[in-house]
Amino acid sequence: MLTVSTVNVNGLRAAAKKGFVEWLAATGSDVVCMQETRAEPDQLPAAVRSPEGWHTQLAPSADKGRSGVAIYSRREPDEVRVGFGSAEFDESGRYVEATFGDVVVASLYLPSGDVGTPRQDEKERFMKEFLVHLTDLRARAEAAGKQALVCGDWNIAHREIDLKNWKGNQKSAGFLPEERAWLTQVFDEVGYVDVVRRLHPEGPGPYSWWSYRGKAFDNDSGWRIDYLAATPALAERCTDAFVERAPSYDKRWSDHAPVTAVFDF
Repeated sequence: MLTVSTVNVNGLRAAAKKGFVEWLAATGSDVVCMQETRAEPDQLPAAVRSPEGWHTQLAPSADKGRSGVAIYSRREPDEVRVGFGSAEFDESGRYVEATFGDVVVASLYLPSGDVGTPRQDEKERFMKEFLVHLTDLRARAEAAGKQALVCGDWNIAHREIDLKNWKGNQKSAGFLPEERAWLTQVFDEVGYVDVVRRLHPEGPGPYSWWSYRGKAFDNDSGWRIDYLAATPALAERCTDAFVERAPSYDKRWSDHAPVTAVFDF
């Protein structure tokens, strides 16, 4: 069995004070992918930077205090790669991958964007480059007899069933027609499989992000923007996939919830 979780921690130092450490100690996952860590390794307490029983790969952003991705694993990776060969984005703390035997696991933090601003332009540039990488990653992995799993905060709700208020968000970053079409390319053309949706084809949700504003969490007015995208042969081995939604608002340690998938080998 291989169990993998992904979660945007919304600041690893803050999450560690609100329940992340306890969650990590209790999880049955073999690999945990994190996004938006927003911390340099030397800013983290030892219990978070190097927790007992875990190998940690931290890829902070050169722009300190922003972004940042990480992979924690129970076994030491055979190989680690930070970035995907992008002159613009490799030092932005948005991608790290680790190889464990025949499986390459990646942690992705795709830019969130903001319509009508340079942030949306940045998101579009990232998406264009990253689609090339996804195509290459699958080809390289399969040529070597391996499979790939790209986990993370993709910052796009793919379909209407992936967010509660889809009608009111059709002109919002994260649900723009061109963003959704790009994600369709990832799944339908490049051939990655959304393992949660494969096992749970009907909506709504399950959502993985809820705004801290208002009663979004209590009303389950969320978005499903955190995905585990697997190459086809690996997706076939996925026997369970679920969102670890907090039992109540005050038990949350991030505005995202961990999304976990189990693969049978």
